[in-house]
Parts: sequence; C-alpha cells; structure tokens
Amino acid sequence: MIDISGAKNLGKEDKYKLAIEMIRRQFQEETNFIANLANTAAIIYHLIDGVSWSGFYLYDGTNLVLGPFQGKPACNRIMLGKGVCGTAYSSKKTIVVDDVNSFAGHIACDAMSKSEIVVPIYNMTRGVGVLDIDSYEYSNFDAIDKEYLEKIVDYIVKHSDTSLR
Repeated sequence: MIDISGAKNLGKEDKYKLAIEMIRRQFQEETNFIANLANTAAIIYHLIDGVSWSGFYLYDGTNLVLGPFQGKPACNRIMLGKGVCGTAYSSKKTIVVDDVNSFAGHIACDAMSKSEIVVPIYNMTRGVGVLDIDSYEYSNFDAIDKEYLEKIVDYIVKHSDTSLR
C-alpha cells in the first residue's frame, strides 16, 4: 500500500524523490513492463503538482500507441516526428513545452492542456516509447521535472522487461 497523503507540503524536488522511492518499492518484485508503467503513471499523476495527464506511448514498429495512463482519454496513435511525443521519440531528446499552442504541430488530445513534457524511452538503441505528461497550467515543467523524469525513465528501463509491449 502506498500513502501519499503526507506529501502535500513537500517541495517539487522532494516529491520527485518520494516518487522515485515509491516506484522502487512497486518494482521490487515486478519486472512486467506494462504493470510498472501503469503504476509509474499513477504515482506521477497523483503526486506531482499540476499534472492533468500522465502516461506512456509505446513504439509498435510504426507509430507510438497509447499505453498505460492516468487522466482523460487520449489519442490512440501518434506518428513518429509528429506532435511533442513523436518529435521527442524521433529526436531521442526530452522536450519541455511551456505553451503547447506555440509548438508547431502540437497534437491536442485534450484541448485544455497548456504545457507538456515528453521523455523518450530507449533501451540501449532500441526505441521503446515515451513518457508524456501534461498540465492545465502554462510553464508547469522545468529543469527539475526533466532531471527527475529522465531518472524515472532510466529506472523503468533498467528494472523492467521492455520486450513486453
């Protein structure tokens, strides 16, 4: 059982440290990729301030396909190189967008989204997917989010069987 009720008054960095600890506990005896993604999406969604959607898109050999998430229903498929997710995956770089309306080609799965961060997931050189997080607030994500979300993605890859997609 995971309890986040005491996390309300923590700062952003401390919330991420708690998130990583919670993810470690969830992964202790579980290597199933989908189960680990589902719990990771839930932990981020419920713990990190301002998050309106947290989830994963997984590479199916052609496109990014919706995986485990928390939030409103989302786009089912995203073409590589399209939108923030497709661009982050193709470039192999985390993208932080302060205002999604200023991102050329942004795909609005939720018209209320204002900012977004997307972290590509690669196991060595093999593309796995992306971690996508949205907010209804402008400029909700910064260097702290980037640093800790990249650590979370790295942990997922090292402690999950990414062949299960």
